[in-house]
Amino acid sequence: MIDTFALALSHGLLALTAWRLFKRPDLDRDGGAKRTVWGQRPDA
Repeated sequence: MIDTFALALSHGLLALTAWRLFKRPDLDRDGGAKRTVWGQRPDA
């Protein structure tokens, strides 16, 4: 039973993460080749 629960929990969290990632509005914009450092805004 614990194996089924662990599999369901891990796959559920992965599905939630993928769903939230694909719902991000910045995926629709083409940012070009501009690179930023993690945690900083591109305009900073």
